[in-house]
Amino acid sequence: MRKIVYVLLLMTLALTACKKAKTSTEPTPVTPVTPTPSNELPAGAKDGVAFINGGTSAIVTLYAPGKTSVALIGDFNNWQASASYQMKNTTDGNTWWVQIDGLNPNTEYAYQFLVNGNLKVADPYCEKVLDPDNDPYITASVYPNLRAYPTGKTTGIVSVMQANQPTYTWKNSFTRPDKNNLVIYELLVRDFTTEHTYASTLQKLDYLVSLGVNAIELMPVTEFEGNLSWGYNVSYYFAPDKYYGTKTALQNFIDECHGRGIAVIMDMVLNHSFGQSPMVQLYFDGNKPTSNSPWFNVDAKHPYNVGYDFNHESPATKYFVKNVVKFWMQQYKIDGFRFDLSKGFTQNYTTTDAGFAAYDASRIAIWKEYNNYIKSIDANNFYVILEHFADATEEKVLADEGMMLWSNLNHDMNEATMGWLGQSDFSWGFFAKHGFAKSENLVDYIESHDEERLNFKNINYGNASGSYSVKDLATALKRQEMAAAFLFAMPGPKMVWQFGELGYDISIDYNGRTGEKPIKWDYYDNAQRKALYNVYAKLIRLKKNNAIFAGQNPTYSLTGGIKYIKLTSGSNTVVVVGNFDVVSQTANIDFGANGTWTDAASGASLNMPLSIYSATLAPGEYHIYSKQTLN
Repeated sequence: MRKIVYVLLLMTLALTACKKAKTSTEPTPVTPVTPTPSNELPAGAKDGVAFINGGTSAIVTLYAPGKTSVALIGDFNNWQASASYQMKNTTDGNTWWVQIDGLNPNTEYAYQFLVNGNLKVADPYCEKVLDPDNDPYITASVYPNLRAYPTGKTTGIVSVMQANQPTYTWKNSFTRPDKNNLVIYELLVRDFTTEHTYASTLQKLDYLVSLGVNAIELMPVTEFEGNLSWGYNVSYYFAPDKYYGTKTALQNFIDECHGRGIAVIMDMVLNHSFGQSPMVQLYFDGNKPTSNSPWFNVDAKHPYNVGYDFNHESPATKYFVKNVVKFWMQQYKIDGFRFDLSKGFTQNYTTTDAGFAAYDASRIAIWKEYNNYIKSIDANNFYVILEHFADATEEKVLADEGMMLWSNLNHDMNEATMGWLGQSDFSWGFFAKHGFAKSENLVDYIESHDEERLNFKNINYGNASGSYSVKDLATALKRQEMAAAFLFAMPGPKMVWQFGELGYDISIDYNGRTGEKPIKWDYYDNAQRKALYNVYAKLIRLKKNNAIFAGQNPTYSLTGGIKYIKLTSGSNTVVVVGNFDVVSQTANIDFGANGTWTDAASGASLNMPLSIYSATLAPGEYHIYSKQTLN
């Protein structure tokens, strides 16, 4: 009875309090907080795999708008799409995710996504894949302890996840070379050493250091279709291709290059992807990408496209590209990117090269956005190099933003080395011809992976007069020296294609254009070829050690047989002069001063009573004269 009375008393007091509250100001209504739906991404999730709980759990995500179902299958569930591995879809319909538990942090787990009940794809963000068709050809010496493909469990390429991956401890700090002093060595790991590994390439680092290069540009090393490739048929953008070695081997290669004063530039392929890519497969009609693909155009927008064309005006593509560049900059300490077919980053449809190369404001906007994003991550002299070949007015805008543009001198320089003078004016190697304000924005080269080798054409198609023939190896190599003297005298960064410094003379079309090429380290033991290497090394040292070769106001004459470049800085003048004809020619050049000049090529002195240099040069003869001795 006492309890009843007590309860009634409390009710009376509560009613009284409510009546008293009526006489005061009403409180502001509070909007109820809607609980976060259970299918929204949990904290800690990221693109691909995010490990939590000390690596015993993982949140796995897939960006796949418009799909009806996605399940995670793999070693952890015997490759069965059971109910607990059906992925949740975020409320915007774009991202699928699931958390898996009970993992061993030290174990590699293979996995895939089963999309709409019938399509199996690997993870676009994974850092390692297993390929049933190509992995069997990767030896243990290249990739030790490569785990076996889950044969009989699934089909197609699978991703690999592991919480406690082998980690690399970085050792070397590094200051990147000034852009104007950059000498880049373009290198295809596959064709550089017979072992085709980062480790074997590292063993040749003394050779490159002695040559004087201060940057290595690796042709694409992200996972590509097959093993024997140039690498431009990219499929997975976060995974290093296993045919060249492990992730830590690549990191060690970069670190050791830094320790020797060499920057590492990565050839990045983001104009297109190929059919092995899960991003392509997710939205594909069996022939080409579908119109609802977040990343790819149904049809390519330009005539030079290969594979499937990225739409760089799509927010999904921009997000993906930024994630890719950030990953390599941060995880691998890359010093720069050379962007393949950068001119293709357009949505303006063209069918001709003229239309494709025309000034494109939308393409400029895309590249400004990407370049600014890269600078927001690393503004410390990071190299952004474009294979652009667009209208000069467009390239000038990009150069003014600090980007560097490829400058191909192959055709005209090769005409000169062969002794055919009608189209041998290589003045396009000067930045002012492009309208650029600075020489550091133009990367000149006379050979690249994509051009015929100069010495192959010298020996097969060279001109001749009497007993003088460019087709003779010794003569062809001496003309290569002369070409190199002119190349390195041009202000600005330079690029050398691998073994060009030894006069590599096997055609680009040997074994098919992109097929394996003979690896000719025996060239280095040939006295004539070693002499060319030594000249390259000397010219590179001259370029790097003398500021005059970065001069911003050169004068030159590069038509006809006698060609020259004249550089002036302070009280010093350098004149490079050579005879590219196959007969003797007389040079008449105003050096600007009389007196004694030194030839850096031979070490000999030249006494000039007048400022006009007048001399008859034999075919292939060249000199590097300076008023003051060069370092």
